[in-house]
Amino acid sequence: MTRVNKIKGVQAVDRALAILETLAREGSPMMLSAISSELGLNISTVHRLLNALAAHGLVEQELYQGRYRLGIKAFEIGNRALYSLDIRAIARPALQQLVADFNETANLAILDKYEVVYIDQVESGNIIKMLVQPGTRAPAYCTGTGKVLLAYLSEDQLYKFFQEVALLPYTPITITDPLRLREELQKIRSQGFALDNGEREEGVRCVAAPVFNHDNKVTAAVSVAGPAQRMPPKLMSGKLATAVIQVALQISRSLGYKLYQS
Repeated sequence: MTRVNKIKGVQAVDRALAILETLAREGSPMMLSAISSELGLNISTVHRLLNALAAHGLVEQELYQGRYRLGIKAFEIGNRALYSLDIRAIARPALQQLVADFNETANLAILDKYEVVYIDQVESGNIIKMLVQPGTRAPAYCTGTGKVLLAYLSEDQLYKFFQEVALLPYTPITITDPLRLREELQKIRSQGFALDNGEREEGVRCVAAPVFNHDNKVTAAVSVAGPAQRMPPKLMSGKLATAVIQVALQISRSLGYKLYQS
């Protein structure tokens, strides 16, 4: 294969991956023209790549409206990737225990490109409950799990975060001032847990704590989330925070973390 053909091959892979990411981010079927416009690519190029992805089951086309969506193969690959994360299997019994104790939804999340990504969830038995699908992303600076994960970044990483991320207001109490957010992150690191009192969604509250790995580095966060009326401040900062911290520590120990290292 010539160098030119290799370059074209890599470009095609990049574009195909961009199509998959666009469909995943949209979350609903898209027309060919919409995908083309979103990526700034020629319609014929996008159509050719969609056909190739469809041939492998990564993309499906609706029979009547002709819109495209992620195929079952993409789901299978993503699901296998999630299950390959040992932390997910290790953490699940602990998440189930949190739900059994408080009957609110428990989550496990990681940080990726300054966004929090939920990789597992155990649902509350309540009719009104907080739900996110595994793989869902959210801004880190205004979520409980996200703030925990940001709090344990290095100074260099935090500097880069504040340089690259715009602190947009999602609710009236979203922290949008960098200095205030830095103070919040310092407080979280000091107390060992984070609170979200409706910074991302009004009426939704959350308590989160860090999960450490064998290298004594924060690798994930555990949280309990529910509607504000069932999660008063006293419960969040008291009994619930204590329980979430203990569960996070339990998971950490299973990952090889030692509280006191020589």
